[in-house]
Amino acid sequence: MDYPPGKAPLAILIMAVVSGALLLLFPPKIEHGNLQIWTFADAHYRAYQSVLPDFQAKHPETHIDLQLVHERAVTSRLRSAFASDLPVPDMVEVEIKWAGSFFIGPLEDIGFVDLTDELKKPRPDGPPWIDRIVKSRFAPYTARRVTDGVASDHIFGLPHDVHPVLLAYRKDIFDAHGIDAEKLTTWDDFLREGRGLLKKMNANSKAGEMRHYLLNLNSSTSDELELLLFQNDGQIFSPDGAVRMDDETAVQMMLWYVPLVAGPDPIGYSLGTAMDFELVNNAQKDELLLCTLMPDWLSGYYQKYVDNASGKMALMPLPAFKPGGRRTSTRGGTMIGFTKKSRQFDVAWQLGLKLYFDPDLRVKQFREFNILPPLREAWKRPELNEANAYWSGQPLGKMYADQADNAPPQYSSPYVGLARAKLGEALSDCVRYYNSSGAAGFEDFVRKRLKQSADEVRLQERLNPYR
Repeated sequence: MDYPPGKAPLAILIMAVVSGALLLLFPPKIEHGNLQIWTFADAHYRAYQSVLPDFQAKHPETHIDLQLVHERAVTSRLRSAFASDLPVPDMVEVEIKWAGSFFIGPLEDIGFVDLTDELKKPRPDGPPWIDRIVKSRFAPYTARRVTDGVASDHIFGLPHDVHPVLLAYRKDIFDAHGIDAEKLTTWDDFLREGRGLLKKMNANSKAGEMRHYLLNLNSSTSDELELLLFQNDGQIFSPDGAVRMDDETAVQMMLWYVPLVAGPDPIGYSLGTAMDFELVNNAQKDELLLCTLMPDWLSGYYQKYVDNASGKMALMPLPAFKPGGRRTSTRGGTMIGFTKKSRQFDVAWQLGLKLYFDPDLRVKQFREFNILPPLREAWKRPELNEANAYWSGQPLGKMYADQADNAPPQYSSPYVGLARAKLGEALSDCVRYYNSSGAAGFEDFVRKRLKQSADEVRLQERLNPYR
């Protein structure tokens, strides 16, 4: 059976119909007086459990029901519930790549409360929230609408994080070869020195033996490609939701990136998943990867699970694409939204501010998970300046905070998930071309292949009159 918009929208439609039917048959029990919260992140779930008893004691008339729900179930169940007029939770955490899918259609049909005015209200303890939070972090949770030629932005979620990215490098290895990595402030300088280091380390490798690589870079999914595209002021979408993934910045990024992971002598290698810690431990033991693009949340996982790197690694700002350029990026993120159907917005709003913007709580969470809060005033706390033995005694919190205001935005669209998948497909095809044909005709292929992926996303955009 052919479905004109394509297979991906058909699959989404089928999931929505099935989920809606299940919700009709087995509706969730959301009782009046309950304040229900859905989160998909186990770390958030555990952190919130320690806070809720005190908040509950101050609001005895409201029973707080915190639920851990799988990420994909959060999106499919909630979307079906919004569309079917079924009960929904009062508060929901949504992962950054799915957030835009909730902002489609007229503003009055969006299931989340527009928080723009609340965030701009003056506060007795200081500036409005919108001026106390890293500005770029509102972008993924913002929907732009144009009325009579005038654009207006509507914020539907509070940002949980910034997730700035630094470069983690094997300081022991760089030092042993007399290389001061922190003086390599541009990618040109860093890659030149890194290639020289790899040449020395791989000189005695025999055919079939484990070799060494400079960077964790994937050749089939778009994660690291996106991260570096954002760093270089590129985007997948523009602020108004139009596709940008085939503009000149994206073309030049693909031309730069693919030779790092393909061809006769790649310096990039992917372990497949950063969360397979047995694999990562073995890679560190074998000195397989010398450097890793390290968002703040991943640094926390390394400390907990990657014993072989303790005391051997250090952090530095990302090398810039040009002198004086941006030296960080961002990867991942979470929002919390408040549903319009909730009868307890005032209490829910107070709880959301407690969970996301309370400096004491967020600093406590930072010490456990290394996740930098988006609230600037929390960065001044002494806990963020503590020496971290795992990272060669560096003040990890301060290093991430120093780059946080430079973290690039990620603009929202209902089609972010589709676009990321299509960008990954384009990357895979460009890698195959480069492996078989090298540089001959490569730029022309990149331009055509990126446009093909972008046009497939644009086809879906054209079906949305509110883009």
